[in-house]
Amino acid sequence: MRVTIFDYGAGNLHSLAKAIEAGGVDVHVETDPVRAVVDTDALVLPGVGAFGAAAERLAPGRSAMRAAVTGGLPAIGICLGMQLLFDASDEGDGAGLGLIPGRVTRLRADRVPQIGWNTIDAARDPLFDAAPLPIAYYANSFVCRPEDPSSVIAWSEHEEDRFPAAVRAGTAVGVQFHPEKSSAGGVRLLHAFLDEARRRTGALR
Repeated sequence: MRVTIFDYGAGNLHSLAKAIEAGGVDVHVETDPVRAVVDTDALVLPGVGAFGAAAERLAPGRSAMRAAVTGGLPAIGICLGMQLLFDASDEGDGAGLGLIPGRVTRLRADRVPQIGWNTIDAARDPLFDAAPLPIAYYANSFVCRPEDPSSVIAWSEHEEDRFPAAVRAGTAVGVQFHPEKSSAGGVRLLHAFLDEARRRTGALR
């Protein structure tokens, strides 16, 4: 199975690529948003960087990427990558993929950014059934605010701000935390996503 990481210039992707490769797949890093969804079985939107800069890199291929994912291409967005599944962000200009209606806003907390481990609760999705994850590692100042809370499949709370830890829209999943930095449990979650994508790929072939 071929997995493509869309690199929007966010920095070192080594730990993420290594965690995905451990799932027994061929990992390819692509900087072109159109080519990122061609000849691949799953798409990964990584989790480091600023929304405005990432949206600018996404813009030339936004329609192609959105069409591929709405058409059934499995995708996982991590931290910033999850935020790119939404319409827009207070962090910067530009449009996200708009797969989930809503906006990204700053955490309503005194201690920002949130850096470190936090609990995950109310998880309800086959992904978390396959890989239960009670805690995860976060590094974020912004969080997603979906218009429809039914897209939320897990929650976390920082100070008194309760926010989506994970969302789903069809074959697209977003996680606000960093699974590649969340010890063995986070890696299991990534592999559960890969297994889900592999089953879908098998069904389509």
